[in-house]
Amino acid sequence: MAQNDTAKNGNGGNLGFEADLFKAADKLRGNMEPSDYKHVALGLIFLKYISDAFEAKHKALLAEDAQAAEDKDEYLADNVFWVPKEARWSHLQANAKRPEIGTLIDDAMRAIEKDNESLKGVLPKDYARPALNKVMLGELIDLISGIALGAEGDRSKDILGRVYEYFLGQFAGAEGKRGGEFYTPRSVVRVLVEMLEPYSGRVYDPCCGSGGMFVQSEKFVQEHGGRIGDIAIYGQESNYTTWRLCKMNLAVRGIDADIRWNNEGSFHKDELRDLKADYILANPPFNISDWGGERLREDVRWKFGAPPVGNANYAWLQHIYHHLAPNGTAGVVLANGSMSSNQSGEGDIRKAMLDADVVDCMVALPGQLFYSTQIPACLWFLARNKNPGKGWRDRKGQVLFIDARKLGVLVDRTRRELTDDEIKKIADTYHAWRGEPDAGEYADVPGFCKSATLEEIRKHGYVLTPGRYVGAAQQEDDGEPFEEKMARLSAQWREQRVEAARLDAVIEVNLKELGYGG
Repeated sequence: MAQNDTAKNGNGGNLGFEADLFKAADKLRGNMEPSDYKHVALGLIFLKYISDAFEAKHKALLAEDAQAAEDKDEYLADNVFWVPKEARWSHLQANAKRPEIGTLIDDAMRAIEKDNESLKGVLPKDYARPALNKVMLGELIDLISGIALGAEGDRSKDILGRVYEYFLGQFAGAEGKRGGEFYTPRSVVRVLVEMLEPYSGRVYDPCCGSGGMFVQSEKFVQEHGGRIGDIAIYGQESNYTTWRLCKMNLAVRGIDADIRWNNEGSFHKDELRDLKADYILANPPFNISDWGGERLREDVRWKFGAPPVGNANYAWLQHIYHHLAPNGTAGVVLANGSMSSNQSGEGDIRKAMLDADVVDCMVALPGQLFYSTQIPACLWFLARNKNPGKGWRDRKGQVLFIDARKLGVLVDRTRRELTDDEIKKIADTYHAWRGEPDAGEYADVPGFCKSATLEEIRKHGYVLTPGRYVGAAQQEDDGEPFEEKMARLSAQWREQRVEAARLDAVIEVNLKELGYGG
């Protein structure tokens, strides 16, 4: 399938062959649960990806030196996984219709893990289970065989990467609440990435799900003329199944990353304790009540106060701030309650954060952006240093508020997405406010954005809800002088009252004629 068989939809997503492919794959699912089928389909797409990448490199090496083509190190040096003969896609495709295809796939996955240290324990290996329909497996292999057919090298890899990402999103939608545990909607990730601009340096996500923040960060670097190695990626994930999805997602993108897993999570076993990141992007689970906070009353990370045991929101904010480098910036998705809550000392922590001037920007998001929750969400941007030099202006003592609640377009009955233009509008406002070169002059826009001083925020009781600060949008000026408009509207109102009285009289007469009158 050619890469350009895509139709742009209005919100920057490609609903071309990826959508058709997903429909066809979903039809094969039968009555299997999306949460199970996800691993079956994504595992095969991954296998096709690494096999294609291997075959392309193998062909190039054969043309130069037949001996080098069998040297595993030649592949690893180029960030290409070594794929032994029995694990290559061509072998599986040739045997797709055999009843033992499930066993052959499991053997292929094991062989790849054996030869590639970084994939140990990552790949799904239960294709041979009796409950899995082998005819369906064969048909799925045939379907995936058509992806990127005839595309060479990087183009083939990019197509498969996009398919993997699209499937992840569709499965998240199908799984609803559980889907939100591993997937942050693309438009939300893009707002974070476009605002923070992670050109180079260390990028970290302490609850990285399936790795969407990293994929978009790498895309950002490439789109702005950087190289894929300009950023170093670090992450942690407590759900083992999700960690595996993340490792595969990044491998499909050719992204090298240090992603740690332990089931205790970032609060209780901070795998990257000494990491100080230049950019942190995170979408922690909202309002977690059972995060084990009672075991962490004294901790070096709680610089602004011990977070309440019953809600982890302010634990996430402080964990993230703790991991920022001296000029680091962070973007965090949280539930709206975090902006105004005063429960269990949260108001005091927020006050301490504002008094220390670490809150950079607040964005109120529209509803219905998430697969997993109808809870309205916001974005917190934190900065270690609001006067980083670089020719930007000093933003100390100020916070930018952006109210984006009215933005977004419905993409289906229940879900909304931000369009490319809307994402650009939000990001451009932030860049202009920061005084970045070529970002234009910043100006408050009633109803949309406002640069507020800490003094103003104190007057609002340290509440950070953008709607409190941006005010009402200006009404369109229709050119009619106020006095004339008032005279016209008053006359119109008087006419309508006369007409209403006349109609009342007519109704009264009709009712009398029908015998209902008084």
